[in-house]
Amino acid sequence: MKHILVVDDAATVRMYHRKMLGDAGWSVDEAVNGLEALERVLARPAGQAYDLYVVDVNMPKMDGYTLVRELRRLPQTAQRPVLMVSTEAQMHDAAAAEEAGANGYLVKPARPRELVLTAALMMGDVETARRVAAGRMQGVSA
Repeated sequence: MKHILVVDDAATVRMYHRKMLGDAGWSVDEAVNGLEALERVLARPAGQAYDLYVVDVNMPKMDGYTLVRELRRLPQTAQRPVLMVSTEAQMHDAAAAEEAGANGYLVKPARPRELVLTAALMMGDVETARRVAAGRMQGVSA
C-alpha cells in the first residue's frame, strides 16, 4: 500500500485531501505545518519513507517551500515525489515550487480527478491512474 503525507494548516483541506486520496486506496497521514511534517518524516522507521508528500505553500512555523528543500536534503526523502497544492495561482508560484524541489503543482481547490490522477502518476500507481483516466473510480469524476 502507498503512504501519503498531506501537509496543510487548514483542517478542511486536509480532510478533503484525505478523503480523495484515501478513497483511491492509499494510506494518508496528516501534518498541520512543515515542522510537524518533518517530525513525522524523521520518526518513521528506516526504509519506510512516505511515497508522496502533498504540501501547501503558506503555513505557519515552516512554509511549504522550506519543507520541500528540507525533504530534498534528507537521504530517505530526497527522491520521493512532492506535489504542492496552493491557492497561489501565478506562474511564478509554480516556478518557485519547482525551484524548491517539488515535482508538481496544483491550484486549490484541486479537482478530485486531477488530484488523484496526479498522485497516482507521481507514485507510479499505474492501475489507479488507469481507473481514474477511464472514469472508473467512484467519487473521482470532476
